[in-house]
Amino acid sequence: MANSTSDILTMVAADVAPCQKKFEFTIAAEAIKAEAAKTARQIAGMVSLPGFRKGKAPASMIMQRYASEVKEELGRRLVSAAFDKLSADKSLEIVACSMADTPEELKLDAEFKFTLQADLAPEVSTGEYVGLRVVVPEEKVEEAAVEERLDYYRKMYGNYAEIEGPAQAEDMLKVSYTSDFELPEGASPALQRQVKSDENWLWLNEPEFLPGAIAALTGAEVGKEYTFASTYPADWRDSELAGRTVQYTVKVNGIQRRQPLSDAELCEKVKVDSIEELRESLKKSMENEAQNTRHGKVLEKVYEVLNAQVPEFTIPAGVLQNESEKILRSMAQEKVKTEADGEQFKAELDQHKQEAEKQAAEKLRRTFIFRKIAQAEKIVVTRNDVDMQIRNMSRYYGYKEKDFRKMLEKSGGMDELQLDILNGKVWEFLAAKADVSAN
Repeated sequence: MANSTSDILTMVAADVAPCQKKFEFTIAAEAIKAEAAKTARQIAGMVSLPGFRKGKAPASMIMQRYASEVKEELGRRLVSAAFDKLSADKSLEIVACSMADTPEELKLDAEFKFTLQADLAPEVSTGEYVGLRVVVPEEKVEEAAVEERLDYYRKMYGNYAEIEGPAQAEDMLKVSYTSDFELPEGASPALQRQVKSDENWLWLNEPEFLPGAIAALTGAEVGKEYTFASTYPADWRDSELAGRTVQYTVKVNGIQRRQPLSDAELCEKVKVDSIEELRESLKKSMENEAQNTRHGKVLEKVYEVLNAQVPEFTIPAGVLQNESEKILRSMAQEKVKTEADGEQFKAELDQHKQEAEKQAAEKLRRTFIFRKIAQAEKIVVTRNDVDMQIRNMSRYYGYKEKDFRKMLEKSGGMDELQLDILNGKVWEFLAAKADVSAN
């Protein structure tokens, strides 16, 4: 049906801006009447009217009773056919398309017009992208770094024990404390414990249970009291404390420090036969980490060299605007946690818009460069690529695979996912073909 409907569309194209065109579609009155009759017959096959078997009601009665449904379905078909007509035109490389404005009312006995606006892929000249020369130093794993990692595991798996002397960072303090914060009626047990406790543990590390405790209690001694101001962040989990400054008096009743394990204890903890075996295992793991780090730098350098040799080109205005708005929304979600944050964001909105547009332009430039290379090298995204990515992402975020897929489809994120996969495949292709040296 879409192909036959496309044949009745008369199309006139006009340039709007670089990489933007408008397409005005016109359907003659006679064609509208014919298509409306077809639509009415199809609707007749789905409904029953009193005195007629299903599908046997006269077309005139269907047109009269279901006129709005006929118009709605016919309008949808005509616009869909217009999209199909544009998609079939191989001379147009459309990257986005939408209604240019609200069309006039569709009448079943008159000519009908509507306009689509399309963003077209820009002309991109990539130059020679195979064999790009980049210099990325080797990431070496020194023996000292391996020993440092071993020391980290000795401490991480160690047990806390009472110590004498002043407290240090990472120590665990047994404390009692009071504050000048007046608890509201019906305060939760968590809030009560936050502002007053006869017995509790404070770790002198991040994230702090009492903001400012690390600075105030490093060097503290058992049996002594310490007073300090604790300023809570605006996004603190207890809204009653968010943005507030509270005065605390803390008594230190005990100090515990993690005691590093011996080599034998560490080997038993991680289930290896010897410290040499653990050292070798850690070294291999760190070498893999180093290789991955270097590979990431190779990717960055490859694009840096490629980007420098590609001449400037126009990014379609509509695509740029959409991407800028998406980035701006993401910035707002990240920065705005309170009403005060919202006011600050509004006050700096022009700067945020400029930054969002800059990021969008950089992202889209890379996307169009990679798109050109993907076309030349016939790099495509397969269903297996998408399935694997969804599987990995669902595991990472802790969702069932089918639920994560539904979330992507519902939010419109599937297109973005496929674009990310394509960009990644092109990037890896460029790195694999690059001339990479260590110096």
